[in-house]
Amino acid sequence: MAQNINPDSIRTTSPSKPSLQQQRGSADKHSVSKRLQHELMTLMMSGEMGISAFPDGENLFKWIGTINGGSGTVYEGLRYKLVLTFPPSYPYTPPNVTFDTMCFHPNVDQYGNICLDILKEKWSALYDVRTILLSIQSLLAEPNVASPLNSAAAELWSNQEAYKKALLDHYHKHVTRK
Repeated sequence: MAQNINPDSIRTTSPSKPSLQQQRGSADKHSVSKRLQHELMTLMMSGEMGISAFPDGENLFKWIGTINGGSGTVYEGLRYKLVLTFPPSYPYTPPNVTFDTMCFHPNVDQYGNICLDILKEKWSALYDVRTILLSIQSLLAEPNVASPLNSAAAELWSNQEAYKKALLDHYHKHVTRK
């Protein structure tokens, strides 16, 4: 997809000359910082309920996000903390996003890794932090049980009563332990 091609990765000079990316040096980091600052302002101004994210201290390339389980889902009333780490090639490559709060879910493993196509092969440079958080919030309610990272959660998903019991046991066990 054209929006996923980093213009700096296109070689426009001969091999003996420094690439455009090498010439620009810290300008790339500045453009990523500018994009992240814009995304922060957009997210803060959106007033989107149930999601938030802010840089972790002074590091603009590492954010702490939160999502609330959607109303009417088994995750309602639960709050999850995530860590978003942005590569220097952002937005042309996706950030690394993991759950910091232990999450019992078919598409989340025990280390907090998330199986979500927009964070992998379906990534687009048009996505932003808001889109990522909303997609993860939506994934909580609508997992892909055909491609689980947590097979125990996937097996329970069809029985929502048993799933909710296991979810709440897991959540309270790990959240109160922190």
